[in-house]
Amino acid sequence: MIARAMLWVFCAAWAGAAFAIDTTQLPDPRLQARYEALTHELRCMQCQNQSIADSPVGLAADLRREVAEQLTAGRTDQQVRDYMSARYGDFILFRPRVSGRTVWLWALPGVLLAGGAIVAWRIVRRRSALAAAEPDADSGDLDT
Repeated sequence: MIARAMLWVFCAAWAGAAFAIDTTQLPDPRLQARYEALTHELRCMQCQNQSIADSPVGLAADLRREVAEQLTAGRTDQQVRDYMSARYGDFILFRPRVSGRTVWLWALPGVLLAGGAIVAWRIVRRRSALAAAEPDADSGDLDT
């Protein structure tokens, strides 16, 4: 019974992934490459953890169509990103821009890494000081 349920879950997940296939073809191979790169940089507003290239929902299909239309109209990649960001907010970008509001996103990993390194260094230093201060257990009198 459990195996049958797992089979149904696997089939449903596989079928959902099949609908996510993007069949958009642009006339120029360079334009197609730009389209694919941009659709992997933009976040699906409904799924939120998938790019619009990988998302099977209708909103992602609309966003992919919008990207294709803008590229065929002659817009640059940055103009497409700016348009999408202006329309949907910076959340649509997987790599947010560095600004006053997002600087903490870029600085926080470095600050946490430095803080962790300092804490680890202090722990190692304290333990080595404790080990040096303890009397050696092997130097005791064993002959008595």
